[in-house]
Amino acid sequence: MPRRTAVGRRSTALLAAAGLSLLAACSSTASGGAGGNALTYLTFNTPTLTPAFWTDSIARAQKAAPGVTVKQVVAPSTDRDSYAKQLQASGQFPDLLQSITPAQYTEAGLLTPYDQSWIDQNFLLPQGNAIKGKVYIPPTNSQIIPLVFYNKKLFRKAGVTPPTTWKQFLAVADKLKSSGVTPIELGGNDPFAAGMPLTGALCADVLGKNPQWIQQHYQGKVKFTDAEVVAAATKMRTLVEKGYFEKGALNVSYADSIKDFNGGKAAMYPMGSWYLGAIPKDQWDTIGVFPWPTDDGSTVVPFAVGGSMAISAKAKDAKGAMAFAKAWSLDAGNLKALIEGDGAYPMLKDKTLDDYGVNVSPAFTDSYAFVTKDNTKVSAIGWATNDDALPGSLNNDFYAAAQALFNTDDVKGEMAKLDRSWDSATK
Repeated sequence: MPRRTAVGRRSTALLAAAGLSLLAACSSTASGGAGGNALTYLTFNTPTLTPAFWTDSIARAQKAAPGVTVKQVVAPSTDRDSYAKQLQASGQFPDLLQSITPAQYTEAGLLTPYDQSWIDQNFLLPQGNAIKGKVYIPPTNSQIIPLVFYNKKLFRKAGVTPPTTWKQFLAVADKLKSSGVTPIELGGNDPFAAGMPLTGALCADVLGKNPQWIQQHYQGKVKFTDAEVVAAATKMRTLVEKGYFEKGALNVSYADSIKDFNGGKAAMYPMGSWYLGAIPKDQWDTIGVFPWPTDDGSTVVPFAVGGSMAISAKAKDAKGAMAFAKAWSLDAGNLKALIEGDGAYPMLKDKTLDDYGVNVSPAFTDSYAFVTKDNTKVSAIGWATNDDALPGSLNNDFYAAAQALFNTDDVKGEMAKLDRSWDSATK
């Protein structure tokens, strides 16, 4: 399941309307003796990160941090950022927050940074998700967003092989369609999933050539309406116009897109590497993976360094919160669950996959090589947790632009909306 899922302003409004009772309704005490001194910990549930996972992981971290008591607060959806902001507005900002987007809180001084020496000591990319030089969530894992997963049987049936260039990609899609196979699966009803092809195109064509593009936008030197960005975004529109997505793609949920792709209803599936955890074991030899193609065939990896736990700057017990967060972040059992079930690439120092005792698919091993090999890694636009995080709610606007490209050929107009949203968010 994705680290951060944007469900839009409507969901945020519904959350706000629920009022102050939500925290109490969605809380559970993870240890006996909890009371007013218990640390509140915002989590979220997914098919992988189940209530049982949280109960066990919290218990292990509490054992490693004696005297700390945690009261779990479960977000009503995977959009924990919206829920965290609602809780903050009502004076109930949690002491600990799991897998949030730090850049949305640091300007307001809501989070406390980790000790840099501890970060340097334990993680492969200590500054991987740093904001202005400070680390607010330990860089425990990484994701590639998106990869292109493909069905090897359907590729063989159509007589095609994984493409490396955009021209080859279009040729493969055309041959698949001609053979009666839906070329591309897309859970377009969920905005973040609809945005995968747009993320892939902009990362490959824009950031791949200029990794500083996001920072240059903050400096006012580039725009979404620049010719190279519009050209990259037009590629998604091209896929729509050629009919390469399944029919009614905007009505397909993220969950159903996984079922459809796993069921062999489409040949390719652009999705974040967390999909690796959803590949059925009986299909491990059927599902392959390749990077989003570039014009020249070079490898560009849209990379996002994930993390574990953020700590409130006003945590009731600052020392206890830090001890608990460090223990949770280094727990091998937590990483094992994220590797196997969420497709997370581990980023702890001095460890191999064997050290976690995991059993992973060939697609995981093949895609993990993109993390460890020397290639062009860029921030996955709309997903970065470091200085390249988009301002304000621009992630939501970015995903909305991708959905809009199903119904309009005014690509430049959609990019202009993103520039206006950027300006509004940075004023």
